[in-house]
Amino acid sequence: MARRPIALTLVLALPLAACAAGPDYRPRTAPELGVPDAYSVPADQRAREDLTRWWEKFDDPQLASLVQRAQAANLDIAQAITRLRQARESLIQQRASLLPSLGVSGGASRTDSLRGGTTTTTLPDGTVTSFSQGGRTSFSIGGDASYQVDLFGGVRRGVEASRAAYESSGFDYAAVLISIEAETARNYVLARAAQAQLANARNSLALQQDNVEIAQWRVQAGLVSTIDQEQARAQRAQTAATIPTLEANYNGFVSRLGVLTGQAPGALKTELEAAKPIPRGPAQVAAGIPAEALRQRPDIRVAERNLAAATARIGVAEAALYPSLSIGGSINGGSSALDSIFDVITGRLFANIAQTIFDAGRSRSQVRSAQAAADGAFLSYKQTVLAGLEDIENAIFALQAAQRREAEFRTALEASDNQALLARLQYRSGLTDFTTLNQAESALLSARNGLVGAQSDQSTALIQLYQALGGGWDSSVTPTAPDRAQSTTGGTADGN
Repeated sequence: MARRPIALTLVLALPLAACAAGPDYRPRTAPELGVPDAYSVPADQRAREDLTRWWEKFDDPQLASLVQRAQAANLDIAQAITRLRQARESLIQQRASLLPSLGVSGGASRTDSLRGGTTTTTLPDGTVTSFSQGGRTSFSIGGDASYQVDLFGGVRRGVEASRAAYESSGFDYAAVLISIEAETARNYVLARAAQAQLANARNSLALQQDNVEIAQWRVQAGLVSTIDQEQARAQRAQTAATIPTLEANYNGFVSRLGVLTGQAPGALKTELEAAKPIPRGPAQVAAGIPAEALRQRPDIRVAERNLAAATARIGVAEAALYPSLSIGGSINGGSSALDSIFDVITGRLFANIAQTIFDAGRSRSQVRSAQAAADGAFLSYKQTVLAGLEDIENAIFALQAAQRREAEFRTALEASDNQALLARLQYRSGLTDFTTLNQAESALLSARNGLVGAQSDQSTALIQLYQALGGGWDSSVTPTAPDRAQSTTGGTADGN
């Protein structure tokens, strides 16, 4: 009979347990997020190409090797994996609240008299005898169970929020991954560009040293004044002064590549010492339609999952407004001897319903706070979407601008090369002055560096576009945390 009230309570609780407080999460549509149907700049809107391993499109084995090493050993990526593992454990802990908690206990005790405790006994013959009372030993064993019934879905909403937070951490890992991939490729391109600029400066320095010797010969022959000689010396010195700056820039890019691949700054200096051309990728990239960025960019998916988590937390806060039901029980056995410990077993069942009557509006304020957090998460989601589209359009425009600049600098280089050659021949023949030669060779150096800069800008803009489009990871799979053995070796998370 004592069990009937508890059973009745459970029967009444079952329909309530099917409910979940708070709103259900609803994915937002592209129009709600302000996504246009097309980009505002000329773009190749064919179906988006596979950009999972976009660095291979540059056809540079050394670049591909550096990116792969950064994926495996970069410390920012490793930290993102640890955050992903933490989020997974938080989800496991939250899920545990859906199940009962069980416990067992056992004990043994002995009681002895420390002082006094004598017993007087009269024997049948009338003799009175006193003796000390001995100690007593007892054993006990028991188990208990308790369960917080999720009447209004607060625990389930908590699990929902933790799951969304775990998925958000997975996409955050992917965002760090593609950022490191792009930064590695960008620094490699800039290192090769610095090598090209150094070669230009050294070639110009050799020509200007020749100019100094020609000017000295013409001064000694009485054909020109020493002004030509001093102009030649000044121009050579100015070109020589640019070389240390270019060397420092190159050293910075190579050092950064070392750190990006999880090594000391100087680890790659020998490997990259031999000069190679700036890697060039394809002229166009199929960017697809703007709405595809919602699926491909991991930072947008982070913001979307954060909104889902914030929505679930509204339910957690609302569930706290309603009654809570706890049920449990225990079973115990005890005896003065181990072999009879299960001879007598007692059990207990209980149920407890609690409801907050007055908390000065704290609980309802927590609901309003959760609602405000969800509103903020939506605005952050929309802002992330718009910023992502901005990144894509800027990268498309930058790539097209660099391509136009490269075409113009090629024309300028051809003209400047011809001009410098003619000016040198004429100066040797005495048909022009040194100022004309100096201007022609300065224009040649400027055109060479301009072409290098345009080529570098084109490659970095292409890298920027690949990153803006969310390339560098498998967007069809949500990254999950690896086991501990994988993470300690610096490996990437599952799903990539």
